Amino acid sequence: MSRRPALRAALVGIAVTALALTGCASGDTAPADGGEADDTEISEDAYVTPGKLTIATGETAYFPYVIDDDPASGEGFEAAVAYAVAEELGFAAEDVEWVRTSFEAAIAPGPKNFDINIQQYTITDERKQAVDFSSPYYSASQAVVAIEGGAADDVDDIAGLKDLVLGAMAGSTSATTIDEAVQPTTAPQLYNSNEDAVAALIADQIDAIVLDLPTAYYATGVYIEDSFIVGELPAAGVPDEWGLLLPKDSPLTEDVTAAVDALREDGTLEEITDEWLGSGQGVTLLQ
Repeated sequence: MSRRPALRAALVGIAVTALALTGCASGDTAPADGGEADDTEISEDAYVTPGKLTIATGETAYFPYVIDDDPASGEGFEAAVAYAVAEELGFAAEDVEWVRTSFEAAIAPGPKNFDINIQQYTITDERKQAVDFSSPYYSASQAVVAIEGGAADDVDDIAGLKDLVLGAMAGSTSATTIDEAVQPTTAPQLYNSNEDAVAALIADQIDAIVLDLPTAYYATGVYIEDSFIVGELPAAGVPDEWGLLLPKDSPLTEDVTAAVDALREDGTLEEITDEWLGSGQGVTLLQ
């Protein structure tokens, strides 16, 4: 029997109501939500474009976080979160503008071309030296993915992982989790991107890769043939809590955090998570 997770149907073919987004010229109008001003009276100069909320995501944004690399559709986990936050802040969908950044460029010190950035940024003290974060909108675990018929076939605990050649994206929580939770006997292979790590796995250059669990579901269900999730790893190092990233000392940080907190408290974040990432999939926790 194949051990591929039975998640493809839960991840592919999900539909949500698309949010219309038009490319309006920038202006000096206040955020649109019935015309009422925000209680915090944040100056329009605080925004990259007055009257607009500029949100960044990856240079390529992937399912299940963004569908068809089109965040303006509002479809996908992070696209949906972004529009929910925008609405909570008082912005209509047509007042949201999207830009693209690389992962590393956004967390580097210096001026930004966005108000907020959403692309699975783990909140860390080190990163807080250069940028701000909202409170967490998601807490991710890490999982091991392998191809059937390989060295990871019969692995069911941490001890079984130690002699494998594992791969992950350099500088990621996945890489930290390998070092701290697995402590392999062979140094892990680190790559510039998850895509490079996947290519190495497919080419049989490594035995398994470590990805955040939502990406692992998608990888095994859609784009890595004959693959399966070996198991979920225990938390290690910093908690993998994802926050919206803002420029350092942004005047918007407090309001964005309040928006995320409100969405968590009223159940909106849970609804978005269940819709796009699924829940209760029963992946084995490796110990």
